[in-house]
Amino acid sequence: MDAFLFIPCLVAHVLPRVGEATARALSRAGVTPQLPSGQTCCGQFAYKRGLPDAVRPLARRFVEIFEDAPAVVGPSASCVAMVRRYPELFAADDPFRGRAARVAQKTYELGEFLVDVLGCPELGATLPLRATLHASCQSTRVLGVGSHTERLLAAVAGLELVPLPHPERCCGFGGGFSIDYPEVSQAILDKKIEDILETGAQAVITAEPSCLLNIGSALAKRGAAVRPLHLAEVLAGEAA
Repeated sequence: MDAFLFIPCLVAHVLPRVGEATARALSRAGVTPQLPSGQTCCGQFAYKRGLPDAVRPLARRFVEIFEDAPAVVGPSASCVAMVRRYPELFAADDPFRGRAARVAQKTYELGEFLVDVLGCPELGATLPLRATLHASCQSTRVLGVGSHTERLLAAVAGLELVPLPHPERCCGFGGGFSIDYPEVSQAILDKKIEDILETGAQAVITAEPSCLLNIGSALAKRGAAVRPLHLAEVLAGEAA
């Protein structure tokens, strides 16, 4: 089958390797990824700032680009969650409400698509190291697909997955939260990094790009020898 790649702006401009790995992971699963041009921001940041009027044009653009896709797959639970909120941006008599609902119904986070749509195919990924998993707030509490990530990682040959002391802890990013409350955000992040280091893991894996960037930057500042990896990189077999 085919799937259209939904590449969030953070991935496109800061973490392009995650987008590339997403395409390769889908290919390993027997899916033909297509990258439609003209993609823009999903509008998540403006939405969380209480600016729905700023998001509506972005939602229309997204619908126009992706409404003919058999499936839409993105490597970010938070951006996928934004797409699923698109219908509520439009009045009941607005044609875009129904169009947005149809697109939202076929838009998936990467792990969610691999498990729920493809039935967790064997990708043949190998990663011989000790790692821990940061399950993002968006994937676990908003989309409810944290177990999908765990199931996919359990099938990676050689990967020893060790639990975090406090797996429920946020990384402190939260989009605008880290801008509005930098001291609180940093305190939350410090606790997350301490938890990661306590595991003795060689890598920390997450399925959320913003968490990956936040945690990776903090680890680098500490000079910690812990690799930050996105789920897509592991499944694509590019992390070894």
